[in-house]
Amino acid sequence: MNTPWWKEAVVYQIYPRSFMDSNGDGIGDLKGITGKLDYLKELGVDVIWMSPIYQSPNDDNGYDISDYQAVMEEFGTMEDLEELLKEAHGRGLKIVMDLVVNHTSDEHRWFVESRKDKTGPYGDYYIWRDGKPDGSAPNNWGSCFGGPAWEYDQERGQYYLHLFSKKQPDLNWDNPKVRKEVFDMMTWWCEKGIDGFRMDVISMISKTAEMPDGKIKGGFYGDYSPYCIHGPHVHDYLKEMNENVLSHYDLMTVGETPGVTPKEACRYAGEDSHELNMVFQFTHVDVPGRFGKWNDKKMPLPALKKILSTWQTELSGKAWNSLFWDNHDQPRAVSRFGDDRPRYRVLSAKMLATCLHMMQGTPYIYQGEELGMTNYPFAGPADFKDIESINAYREWCASGHVSHEEFWPCITAVSRDNARTPIQWDDSEQAGFTTGTPWIPVNPNYKEINAKAALADPDSVFHHYQKLIALRKRYPVIVHGDYQLLLEDSGDLFVYTRSFQEEKLLVVCNFTDKEVAFQVPEEFKDARCLIANYGSHEQKDGGSKKKESGKLRPYEAFVLRQAR
Repeated sequence: MNTPWWKEAVVYQIYPRSFMDSNGDGIGDLKGITGKLDYLKELGVDVIWMSPIYQSPNDDNGYDISDYQAVMEEFGTMEDLEELLKEAHGRGLKIVMDLVVNHTSDEHRWFVESRKDKTGPYGDYYIWRDGKPDGSAPNNWGSCFGGPAWEYDQERGQYYLHLFSKKQPDLNWDNPKVRKEVFDMMTWWCEKGIDGFRMDVISMISKTAEMPDGKIKGGFYGDYSPYCIHGPHVHDYLKEMNENVLSHYDLMTVGETPGVTPKEACRYAGEDSHELNMVFQFTHVDVPGRFGKWNDKKMPLPALKKILSTWQTELSGKAWNSLFWDNHDQPRAVSRFGDDRPRYRVLSAKMLATCLHMMQGTPYIYQGEELGMTNYPFAGPADFKDIESINAYREWCASGHVSHEEFWPCITAVSRDNARTPIQWDDSEQAGFTTGTPWIPVNPNYKEINAKAALADPDSVFHHYQKLIALRKRYPVIVHGDYQLLLEDSGDLFVYTRSFQEEKLLVVCNFTDKEVAFQVPEEFKDARCLIANYGSHEQKDGGSKKKESGKLRPYEAFVLRQAR
């Protein structure tokens, strides 16, 4: 089959600030990443996606970019980045950059000029509006990071739109000069040798001309979604991007597309859409509660299965899936979907990995996921570094809308800071991440959970991920197979099959901490066990005889392969 390389690849996401510090300043950097390439090669991944490393004032940890063609001083130099590219490519690893072009920093040269002069060359690079007759904001929209989505600029005498921080003004993509600036910048990076782009909130680059008040739901401000997500020209602009830049290089592209449906995903990433290779969807990590996204409740397993299965079946043959449990904006997978108690952490982390990596799509591993890293035990709001968490606590609690006791379990369960604590490399001081004071505290469980211990233990979470990646490279059914969900209504088990040519897989995952009855289907009675999470010794018989008891143990997972 003529398969693009990105369909067979496994991606590892690096949050540079928290990956590895090479100079003792407490902040991860490019040389730190270069020094750990052999670790990633041993894991078996093919692609490294780096969160932004561009020049930035760091209001939103690098997602507020002031210069797209310079490296943030804290991370190193352009020479360090070129060395990373060279060393990665020398090991057969590809580098995907984060592309953040819905907005810039308010310190970007374009915005500095835009606020000076309405009629100047940069006057309409951003989305400016006059206030209402009473001087208030143009509408009631709220920002993703809390507070209003409009900020009044004294110098220009108008409001500018910022769907995120007020230091992240939204670009005006309706201006062809803006699009050309972005495309020229992307071409510059492609010529430097990068291998693709992950595109931040790319479904939000096109806004409607009319901007009425939005419906208030789960918060204090109006919802901008109907006017800013999947806007009127988003597909035109992405086709233009593809024609001008993407089609000229052998790239991997993935769009972060909040609010996307399978039907819409086929427009963004259809086999013949000429836009992107794949998109990120978030329905499986979106569990809204009475405080909006701040919720400590787990999604019921039947609902989770329905969501993931819908994406598997509705994109089949039409578009390509991205597969992930967590990332830099989500809490730790084992804490959210599994069980991070010491007794079950390793088992449930392996179970989650098995469940995801056997589906059709490109798997994404977020740094530390392969170690079974857990959420951080926050003691109080002073522990937060993330602007979204800080603003949310202020908006909900400090203002008196809800008590600390009610809100605290919800915000700590899903705060983005959970994902941003440093990688736990070993059991030395600061987990081997830095010789200085880390910019954000290390999780205190690093003595037990760290890469050095995982590499030394053949039954570790790391080695389970390593096996899953190796299996993906060996068996075409994992990449290409059709998906079918079994036991749809079970609240305990996630069971599905994958079928391709003469191969068929049975994937069985117990999502609970109790024994659950299960009988292997007759057609898999003599199948070979490819991988199991209760120890490699149980696979030596090459069959499924150990399932004759008819019971699955807590968080048990295994994969059987039947070749006709």
